[in-house]
Amino acid sequence: MGPQRIVCLTEEPTEVLYALGEQHRIVGISGFTVRPAIARREKPKVSAFTSAKIDEILRLAPDFVVGFSDIQAEIASALIKQGVEVWISNHRSVEGILAYVRRLGALVGAADKANAYADELARGLDAIAVEAATLPRRPKVYFEEWDDPLISGIRWVAELVRIAGGDDVFPERAAESLAKARILEDPDEVIRRAPDIILGSWCGKKFRPEKVAARPGWDAIPAVRDGALHEIKSPIILQPGPAALTEGVREIARVIRAWSRG
Repeated sequence: MGPQRIVCLTEEPTEVLYALGEQHRIVGISGFTVRPAIARREKPKVSAFTSAKIDEILRLAPDFVVGFSDIQAEIASALIKQGVEVWISNHRSVEGILAYVRRLGALVGAADKANAYADELARGLDAIAVEAATLPRRPKVYFEEWDDPLISGIRWVAELVRIAGGDDVFPERAAESLAKARILEDPDEVIRRAPDIILGSWCGKKFRPEKVAARPGWDAIPAVRDGALHEIKSPIILQPGPAALTEGVREIARVIRAWSRG
């Protein structure tokens, strides 16, 4: 039967449970949730990313709380000390996201639906990869997660860029799970790696191509020279959940396709 009163501390479990038709189990969500939109209207908001309303969560009497990453360790600890069952996932790759969907489904008693959904997500990625293999050129891509300081893309983003037909210019940094390990101390390193496309997803604020293009020396970058600077909205790419594997990767693929065939 599985847990019946679930609190989701981040967006991705909410999105997964709605996709599985198990939203009736959710009694609280993250205030940052935007997908699906109906969740914001239906469910109480009880957490941010690094903080949570512990007393409000306890009043909801959850029998299962789902969070993400070591950054939520203190929230998890506070709830565990109150006798609440907590699962904190720490997935950072495409395969990890697919496994997360399967595992969450199993934990809530909806394994068959979760496996079918994960298989559907994987087929979608395969279809994008097949189309990408027909492109005449593969661009070098710089993905910028934040602008001050400059932070390059995380692992699942780099993998989705590759699936969509491009190559991330900072693959060694993408392997780092923490944002502080992906800070580019020297902005000239982007110039040296000469990306053909720049994708920006500044979490919580609008990407400004004109601001990027005005950086000293960046006019020498092919992407800046050719005007190939594009925003990928953060809700569809910066959470390690279904959005990144659907809308996020499709938007990346659209940009790469247009560049390759243009």
